[in-house]
Amino acid sequence: MKKISSWKYSNFLNNTQYNFSRSKVLSYLSKDYIDAAYKKISSWKGYSKTPLLKLNKLKKELLLKNIFYKDESKRFHLKSFKALGGAYAVEKISKGKKNIIISSATAGNHGRSVAWGAQRLGLECRIFVSQFVSETRVKEIEKFGAIVTRVKGDYESSLKECIKQTKKNNWHIVQDVSTKHYKYIPKLTMAGYSIMIKEISKQTNQYITHVFLQAGVGGMAEAACVLKSIEAKKMKKIKIKKESIMGGMSCNEMSLVPWNILNKTTNHCITIDDSKVSNTVAMLAKAKFSNKKIVGGECATPGIISLIAACNDEKIKKLLELNDKSNVLVMGCEGNADATLYNKLLSQGLKKI
Repeated sequence: MKKISSWKYSNFLNNTQYNFSRSKVLSYLSKDYIDAAYKKISSWKGYSKTPLLKLNKLKKELLLKNIFYKDESKRFHLKSFKALGGAYAVEKISKGKKNIIISSATAGNHGRSVAWGAQRLGLECRIFVSQFVSETRVKEIEKFGAIVTRVKGDYESSLKECIKQTKKNNWHIVQDVSTKHYKYIPKLTMAGYSIMIKEISKQTNQYITHVFLQAGVGGMAEAACVLKSIEAKKMKKIKIKKESIMGGMSCNEMSLVPWNILNKTTNHCITIDDSKVSNTVAMLAKAKFSNKKIVGGECATPGIISLIAACNDEKIKKLLELNDKSNVLVMGCEGNADATLYNKLLSQGLKKI
């Protein structure tokens, strides 16, 4: 645990546009959307609340009151919070039809949820992935009967190809990225994700003072594109020089609906590099942060790493008011969804700790 005192962040930004408004948030993602998603998904076979764990050893080290960890490795059998979004959107747009084909582009977990959702309803499914998506993740998607197509290039390339083929073949695309003319399905996906917060509100009576939330394209809300967009005060596309090992975080542009919410409701942005991912995977697995061993994949780590790095900087810690009254929430958004990569990171991390 002494080693974590040297962990650092890459960039930190104070959002000068912060102006939280509950009504404004609900104008982009309404209460009706959220309530309908909870009612439907909570009725699915196999549904149960995922655990809200306490990182009690880490909170002592960082001198905080509580650190809560939402363990999405237990979400259905998909080992990721994404199970809540894509599958729900598939059910909503299919409306009981059996003669449609579902399509989607993915970095892994979203496509897995869409494929599962299609299989549940007996629908054909086409999933597009970039060259950087691991073979393990592809096989997990194929287990649900989907046909997976690899596309040369990054996530954006796979999305372009998916859109092209969807239009050509008259498929039904279920994407979690929203644009000016594509908002309904991403909103359904986000409404599914909101179930995590509904569950948390019933799992603790402690008032959550801080949320460290990792953001890919923003559907759940430490992609650099989020920080750069908030810094520029408009959606900003970045150029990824090197793909992150955290595939779900390696995104060059935000989704429009999340941007409309996050640009005013995010107090601060912090970015980290890949260097402490394996350490964190191993420390979760070996119960270094808590009394329980936790299976947390690469994308479950950035909230923890960012929290530690923020607490290591006295100026930032004071600015964020992280102290012995703080109840911090981090989202363990996935387990070993990519078992091969997880085992590799675990092995590397064990050598470091």
